[in-house]
Amino acid sequence: MDPNTGKKNMFNKLSKEQGLKLLEQEGFERKTISFYRYVIIDSPYELRDELYESWKDLGVLGRIYLAHEGVNAQLSIPESNFDEFVKLVHANPFFTHMPFKIAVEDDGNSFFKLTIKVRKQIVSDGLPIDEYDVTNVGQHLDAKSWNNALEKGATVVDMRNHYESEIGKFKGAICPDVETFKEELPEVKKMLQGKEDEQILLYCTGGIRCEKTSAYLKHHGFQDVSQLHGGIIDYARQLDKDVTLNNNFVGKNFVFDERRGERISDDVISSCHQCGEPFDTHVNCGNVNCNLLFLQCDSCKEKYENCCSVECIEIVNLPIDEQKKLRKGTDNKKMYYSHKRVNLNLNKKHD
Repeated sequence: MDPNTGKKNMFNKLSKEQGLKLLEQEGFERKTISFYRYVIIDSPYELRDELYESWKDLGVLGRIYLAHEGVNAQLSIPESNFDEFVKLVHANPFFTHMPFKIAVEDDGNSFFKLTIKVRKQIVSDGLPIDEYDVTNVGQHLDAKSWNNALEKGATVVDMRNHYESEIGKFKGAICPDVETFKEELPEVKKMLQGKEDEQILLYCTGGIRCEKTSAYLKHHGFQDVSQLHGGIIDYARQLDKDVTLNNNFVGKNFVFDERRGERISDDVISSCHQCGEPFDTHVNCGNVNCNLLFLQCDSCKEKYENCCSVECIEIVNLPIDEQKKLRKGTDNKKMYYSHKRVNLNLNKKHD
């Protein structure tokens, strides 16, 4: 309750630094999970307020998106409160029998505050809501069935962005060179043209993007569409439970939290964007006005001041007041450097 207004506080205004400091002071273990569901939610704002109140009291941290089409959640819960959290979730009529995906690697520092936002879609595809039936989805395959389909030569498609697939992917997968899911749907349909009668396998981090893609492809005439149940996260957990299963995923699974990735195999399939040495951990550019997510090894991080380009190095060396001025005003639009524009010749320009 806000003492000044008497209204409930539904937003966590902690800075990242404040949140991480509080995490360091915790004397208990946390469990990182994720879940999603496509379900019609008539009043997502009311549900947001309800969830925030109840989850905040359990010490839940994370990032949750609600929309009329459903929910997409990535969370960190104190282990001592986990059973109570599960009961609370399953008691909600929108979340009955909700399956949870539990992180493969978990240091308890995946999230530093609780944020629940209402969006137009839980996964933005840029299409009208009546473009296709999001509930008419393909078949879900467990790890064993997935491996069998791979061995039989099914076409497998990575439904993630290119910066995710660059550090880890299934062997033989088609990996679209896109930055957003919105770009990916039409691109995948184009890439699969002529395969409408063949078996198509889709995978992503936890399954939510594949769910929507399978419905989209079925709407456009693809007859045999399947997706990896629970995504890469659950695939890895199934491998741990059944040692007879072969691991067909190489590298890391990119995750959208402070961990940045979970190692699924020991393979390092990507390289530092600046020196070319094998490396597969993403960082954000030190210029907050750029904030590019890219691959930078520890050596280059020190050498180039955690920056992606010469321009960004120059900006981070300006006085703080000057940096702030660059972020103000409509004429000073936010700087973004494409992943393809990370300057591989930075050595020559900066030395």
